[in-house]
Amino acid sequence: MPDQPQLSSEGFVHVPVLAEPLLEALAASPESPWETGVFIDATLGGAGHSSLLLDRYPQLQLIGLDQDPTARAAAQVCLEPYGDRARIVATNFADFKPDQPADLVLADLGVSSPQLDVAARGFSFRLDGPLDMRMNPQGGTETAAELIARLEEEALADLIYAYGEERLSRRIARRIKADLAAEGAYAGTAALAYAVAGCYPPKARRGRIHPATRTFQALRIAVNDELGVLDRLLQQAPDWLSPGGVLAIISFHSLEDRRVKTSFLQDERLQRITRKPLVADAAEQDANPRSRSAKLRLARRLPVS
Repeated sequence: MPDQPQLSSEGFVHVPVLAEPLLEALAASPESPWETGVFIDATLGGAGHSSLLLDRYPQLQLIGLDQDPTARAAAQVCLEPYGDRARIVATNFADFKPDQPADLVLADLGVSSPQLDVAARGFSFRLDGPLDMRMNPQGGTETAAELIARLEEEALADLIYAYGEERLSRRIARRIKADLAAEGAYAGTAALAYAVAGCYPPKARRGRIHPATRTFQALRIAVNDELGVLDRLLQQAPDWLSPGGVLAIISFHSLEDRRVKTSFLQDERLQRITRKPLVADAAEQDANPRSRSAKLRLARRLPVS
């Protein structure tokens, strides 16, 4: 079993993206009963979105889901003032089965800043840490280091291309496998990022986006089965909702957003509230650069026929 990093909830502060667009969109949906009902936060994190909604709507009851023990510990502290209005469940949202209908379901699919900014979690190419990348470090799943060691070069290239949309995927996979053959393993995230950057022409290494961004995204998605989990959420979440209830999903890259858009269009249980995704305004993007790629889509549960 992989070594488990030492985790602490200290400093875990969740800055909720698209908070105002979400609140405005919900306020403009008077047909929905969510403001006095049950709210499922499928990606609780540090409870940033949840605390805002509980403050705004005093009758709302929260069920918060998160597989990350650090996030749950931080959320517990944040939600303490709300007493029995808030319940935290240790689970991945794809495995959750509610015991009562919900009137609002929210999923923020992004990796939170505290996860990215803790080197021990292994998500960041800017902070050196172990090649881990597991959302749930206690879950017993393989790490990013184990994944790249297990895959053959062609399969690794296909993964980096499919999940990272990285045009240099074959060159990067070839470099990774050559390094592993020579050294046995990367020392950490910094070494892998250096290797990936070396696959780019010198001028391309100094752009606004770090050359390792897409490769790290691809590995993180694969390690945590993020797209498979999202597909299960999109299939299950409409059945969690009472008629008129709202499903709101915040995505951060095109692979996620395409799935959400297609599901909201094709699912006969849902009616779109937003035809185009809501995005962060200039002020939010300046204050929180990670909001720049965020997209919010909302849909309403239709009456059961």
